[in-house]
Amino acid sequence: MNAKYKVGMMSICCWLVMVVLWIWPAVAGPIQFKLGFVTAANEKDPYFITADKFSQLVAEYTQGRYEIKLFGSGQLGNDTDLVKNLSMGTIDFGVITNAPVGAFINPFMVLDLPFMFPSANVAHEVLDGPAGKMLLEKLSKLSIKGLAFSEGGFRHMINNVRPVNTPADLKSVKYRVMKTPVYIGMFKSLGANAVPMPWGEVFTAAQQKVVDGLEIPVPVIYANKYYEVTKYLSLTGHTYSPLILMASNRIWKKISPEDQALFQKAALEAAAYERTVIAGIIRDYLENLKKEGMIVNQIADKALFQEAVKPMYKEFEDKIGTHVLNIFLAARDKAAD
Repeated sequence: MNAKYKVGMMSICCWLVMVVLWIWPAVAGPIQFKLGFVTAANEKDPYFITADKFSQLVAEYTQGRYEIKLFGSGQLGNDTDLVKNLSMGTIDFGVITNAPVGAFINPFMVLDLPFMFPSANVAHEVLDGPAGKMLLEKLSKLSIKGLAFSEGGFRHMINNVRPVNTPADLKSVKYRVMKTPVYIGMFKSLGANAVPMPWGEVFTAAQQKVVDGLEIPVPVIYANKYYEVTKYLSLTGHTYSPLILMASNRIWKKISPEDQALFQKAALEAAAYERTVIAGIIRDYLENLKKEGMIVNQIADKALFQEAVKPMYKEFEDKIGTHVLNIFLAARDKAAD
């Protein structure tokens, strides 16, 4: 075998190896990740809209090299489970409401303080700015990468006892609340019986009269058919509920910096898209809820509610951190001007 022949064969072999390496990802298929959330995979549910749009954009921006599979209805656990599993790296992505995160990283409790944001636009400006980015960075303590804030919406009260117009209307009514000090404290301050309970148990609890009501955003009320088990919807808007799109550091560190930038871009765009879509959905849902038989009332004056919960800002200042609370109050007041 002469030298030229050997060189030629080696060149062909190298070329074949390069071709195989080039086509291998296409043959093997996209890299798959799991994303969990607790609500139903309904096309008008804020969790699903966020997750689905993020999944679509990741596939688009990475030209199909990654696929994010969605697992709704608590298939991968409740919110607390999702935070723990993301931290341990046993799941990859999650869309999680803010309150359970505050149980792990106390500064997040600032977002659950009642009447923190007067409008969605103010909330968006604060969360998309330095204050919101500061909070997302704190997730690193849990080995989690915070990607973006989308929107669950303002939380309102639904129950089977009476419409809520003043804090007196909450007296002795059993409200399911999330298992966090802020939500428990808020409803106790307003005179209600606060009943902490995981999300997966709530519908049955309302159906069986274990609780009289709960507080959730309008899209979640409708998407999860709470009009079937509760009668009154009072538009208290007591808390703005952001959803947090996050990733486990275990998988995030395995993604190249170039692809990380694409994932981050997809997350921010998915959040912005969801906020726009959900605003229209909320308007439609309020009308639909009335058609389904719910009695809906506005709150003429929220001053009594605000006064009742005012001590909570001081009560939770140490847990949240004075520095964090002051940053958010300043950012809110600036955005509201």
